[in-house]
Amino acid sequence: MQPEQFADRVLKWFHKHGRKDLPWQQEPTPYRVWISEIMLQQTQVQTVIPYYERFMARFPDVAMLAEAPTDQVLHLWTGLGYYARARNLHKAAQVICEQHQGKFPTSVEELESLPGIGRSTAGAIAALSMGVRAPILDGNVKRVLTRYFAIAGWPEQSAVKTKLWQLAEQLTPQHQVGDYTQAMMDLGATVCKRSKPLCDLCPLESDCQARVADKIDELPGKKPKKKLPVKAVAMAVIQNQHGDVLLEKRPASGIWGSLYAFPARSLDSEENAVAESSATYESLPLEDAATLPPLRHSFTHFHLDITPMHTYCQQLDPEITDRHQLIWYPLDGSVEVGLAAPVKKIIKQLNRQSEENPQENS
Repeated sequence: MQPEQFADRVLKWFHKHGRKDLPWQQEPTPYRVWISEIMLQQTQVQTVIPYYERFMARFPDVAMLAEAPTDQVLHLWTGLGYYARARNLHKAAQVICEQHQGKFPTSVEELESLPGIGRSTAGAIAALSMGVRAPILDGNVKRVLTRYFAIAGWPEQSAVKTKLWQLAEQLTPQHQVGDYTQAMMDLGATVCKRSKPLCDLCPLESDCQARVADKIDELPGKKPKKKLPVKAVAMAVIQNQHGDVLLEKRPASGIWGSLYAFPARSLDSEENAVAESSATYESLPLEDAATLPPLRHSFTHFHLDITPMHTYCQQLDPEITDRHQLIWYPLDGSVEVGLAAPVKKIIKQLNRQSEENPQENS
């Protein structure tokens, strides 16, 4: 099939069946498209929508995002995960305002030079908001192309990825690039799904090579399995007489960068990146601490087993709070800071317990 025929089929399907009512599709400015594309990385559309709407209500333009405190940006991101996305979003907004007079660059190369924007995201911003012909290769598009052309191997392998980029470039039409880009993402998200794809509804079904060879379930190829190491930490969960919990701001780089978390101590023989707050942990009054149910939090490269150590403390030595970035955080979440995911989970548990047993903190 010629590239023009491929694009025509996809576009005809999109005009009839594609999604056109997503929040970021209404007035698709570079800023609005950019925010949505970053949020949608490794995150489902239905999960993103409420976060996107809250984010846009607070930061309706790039200048307001650039001027916002980092804690406020991370607070609105809490629960979406992959927090480097939010930190890069904030940095990129500042670069746009400081180096580009608040205007988005109009070339893919300049967009790609901004923090947190890769080739595919840059292409999506350019195509969807500016009508610039630029290929994209997000997870949905990779799935459509690997199945249609029956490309074996894990899509992130260098040779496979190079081949997919070549195809994405060849197939992107000269006209209706915004619609085509959205169509390819929609096709992968709603029809050519990871499991139980709706092949009968696909405009490419008749000559999809994976379909013809009965290899739909085999493609895209899986990432080679690797056993993840397990690390362990104890976390100091300290509440004051009001029920507030003591949190410490993490360093800007590393695990949970710039987020607030409970002070932690490594339980491994070797120190790990999560336990940078060891010194704080050791200086806290934990003699009578009770062990809460343990939990596991998984990162890309390792599992983290957390043992929460819970106790109460009305006052802390001012030297401790002055030396470290410590705050008393209310269980109702009324302080706007970003929280690490397991911290949010433990706080929810404490909040639930305090509602069931209000006399405990009185």
